[in-house]
Formats: sequence, C-alpha cells, structure tokens
Amino acid sequence: MAEGLKRWAQEEVALATVDAAALREVVQNASSKLRLVNAWATWCGPCLTEFPELVAINRMYRGRAFEVVTLSADAPEKRDAALAFLQSQQASMRNLIFGAGDPYAMIELVDPRWQGALPYTMLVAPGGKVIYRSQGAFEPLRLKRAIVGWLGRYYHSVPGGTP
Repeated sequence: MAEGLKRWAQEEVALATVDAAALREVVQNASSKLRLVNAWATWCGPCLTEFPELVAINRMYRGRAFEVVTLSADAPEKRDAALAFLQSQQASMRNLIFGAGDPYAMIELVDPRWQGALPYTMLVAPGGKVIYRSQGAFEPLRLKRAIVGWLGRYYHSVPGGTP
C-alpha cells in the first residue's frame, strides 16, 4: 500500500487550457472509455470537499475502460491557483481549464441540462450518452454504482491501463 501511494505521489499533475472545440470533444466522448467529467473551482467549498473522493475513484477504476476528466471553472487568470490545488491533491488524471473564461459558454458546452451550480459531475458513455448526472456534491456510493453498472463487476485490464 505504501509503495502504491508513493508511486501515485510521483505522477505528473498538469492543467491544460482548452477551447470550445476541445471541450465539446470531451463531452462527446469518442473514446472507448467511460468518462467521468467533474466541473469544480477553487472557490467552491463542496468541490474541494469532494475532490479527494474523485482522486480515489480515478485510482480505483483507471486500470479499466474508464477515465476521469476534471474541468476547472476558475477564470483563466486563476490557472496557477487551480494547478496548485490539483498538485496538492495528487490529481494525476486529465485536468482542464476553459480558456474563454465565459462560465455560461462552458456550461452550455458541457451539458445544456446543467443549471450552473458547482460541483457538477456526469458520466459519459462512449458515443456521448450521459448515464449519470449530479449537480452539487456527488454521492460516492451512487456514483460508484453507476460506474460499475457500466463497466461490470469484474476487473478486466485495459491495454496500456494502469493496474
């Protein structure tokens, strides 16, 4: 266990700036993986409270056909603060920040059903079908059940995945 924690602590944590087209691609999910998208911000208390659980879910399922993508709702000029938070959480999943700085445009791009409250979490199946949504803090057990409901109860390694 200690060795695993040490390896996770050494993984790179990055924050990429994306435009509207790249954000649209994230939620359209043309990949073969189930994608968990979580919108959060450094100024959002519930976002920061649930974030360790998000990191744990990433570590728990990332060896399967699953990936986590976080989306910072912070203004682009707050990018350094967002990255510092991600680093403090050892958030080695794919982390994005919307470069346009327009929260309403970001909300529309992610999910027209999203009313704008943070955090916002959704599970997007390959092909773009949303199979789970949570406005406000997600319930970890409900989210894990939705993940396992899609992936199946038994582990099958993914080529190139991390065991």
